[in-house]
Parts: sequence; structure tokens; C-alpha cells
Amino acid sequence: MSPERHIPFQRLHNFRDLGGYRTADGRTVAWGRLYRADSLGKLRTEGGDGDWERFLRLGIRTVIDLRYPWEIEAKGRVPEPGRFTYANLSIEHRPYDQAAIDPDIDPWRYLADRFAEVAEDGVEEIRQVIELIAAGPGPAVFHCTSGKDRTGLIAALVLSLLEVSEEQILADFALTELATQRLLADWHAANPGRTMRWPSYGRAPATVLALTLADLAARHGSVAAYLTDDVGITEQTTTRLRQRLLD
Repeated sequence: MSPERHIPFQRLHNFRDLGGYRTADGRTVAWGRLYRADSLGKLRTEGGDGDWERFLRLGIRTVIDLRYPWEIEAKGRVPEPGRFTYANLSIEHRPYDQAAIDPDIDPWRYLADRFAEVAEDGVEEIRQVIELIAAGPGPAVFHCTSGKDRTGLIAALVLSLLEVSEEQILADFALTELATQRLLADWHAANPGRTMRWPSYGRAPATVLALTLADLAARHGSVAAYLTDDVGITEQTTTRLRQRLLD
């Protein structure tokens, strides 16, 4: 039986294994070593849904929370953080409310522009995230709120460093579309009385990330140049990342 890409939980809707992708040199990203997720603050140690036990069975040792501190204060973080090497590294510096986006604007260009802001503003935190994935105890998981935008950008950058093809990187990003309806239902449950203005809430088409990667290449020469010259990823970090994550 092949490993699971989507790890099913009751409370989490977008928890995925980044294993199985092929690299340029013919190697494969190992299963069970790196995960991406929506907010682990939704996990409960009690309640009978089995999510916490399933999470612990994955053997995760490093948890990277990409949210703002105020999001963590409001929504909680992974239970029992002392069990893990836990880091809060907020890569986004300019918050915005997706539910309130003008429905008349080009949604995918708008999101790609927000990704560009994160890529420029968050270079220090992005570097720390990648270094922790490379050097911290594994397996590891990184997450934001929906596991879509901030998480999607980090996944794309890590897979780029592993020399996974852009086609596979875009396909991985778009898998969030399978969780859109549950993410939307969560928003309505958490915001009674509010109106959802933006019809594209929770969407993650490959177009958004394709625009983002093209923007990075146009601005920096290539995604690889952005990662080395601007983020500051060293050859040593890249080597460690590949040793840890590739079979």
C-alpha cells in the first residue's frame, strides 16, 4: 500500500505529507519526514476524536508555526508544545483579511502580490524556517491557519531547494483546493454574523503560485538566486536539507 499524501483528521482539513515527489537527479522526497498543515491549534488532547493520538503516531519532533503571535494568542498552538522543538516564525508582516477582499479584483494576481510581500518582508523568518527543517529533529511539520498561503510558500521554497520540478510544486500547492469547502465551513462557524465578501476564500489554484514563482524569477533572476542571495540559504543548509529529506 502506498503512503498517504493526505493524512485524515477530524479537526484538521489540510494535513499533507510532502513525500513522494521526484527530484532533478532522480531521487525522491522521503515519506514521513516533512508535513504541511492547517492550524495545529485545532487539535485537542481530549474529546474522543482521535486526532491527537493520530498526530502523535506520526512521530513528529519539530513544529513550526508560521502565524502571527496574535493569531496564536487567539486560536491556540499545538497542544503540549514542550513535547516538540517548537518555533513560532511569522513570515508574513502585513496582515490582511481574505474574507473582506474586494470581489471585483483579480483574485489570483491579488494573492500573488501578497505572496511577493511575504517573500520580501519575511526573508529572515523564511531562512530560520528552512534552517530548522534542515537541522532540527525530525520528522517536522510547518503550518499556518489554513495551510494554504504561508504554508504553501514555504512548501514551494523547500521543494525548490530539493530540485523538485515546478510542475510538481504547483500540483502540490493546488491540493489545498480539496480542503476549500471545509476551510470555508470553519470560517463561517468561527465568524457568525459576518458576511464573506470574497467568493474565492479558501481557494489555492496553481495559477497563484505560478505567478509568484515567475515574479521571484523576474525580480531576482531565479527562485534559486532569491533563496541564496536574499534569504541567505547556504550550501551547507541545502546539503543538510537534502540529506534529511531525500531517499
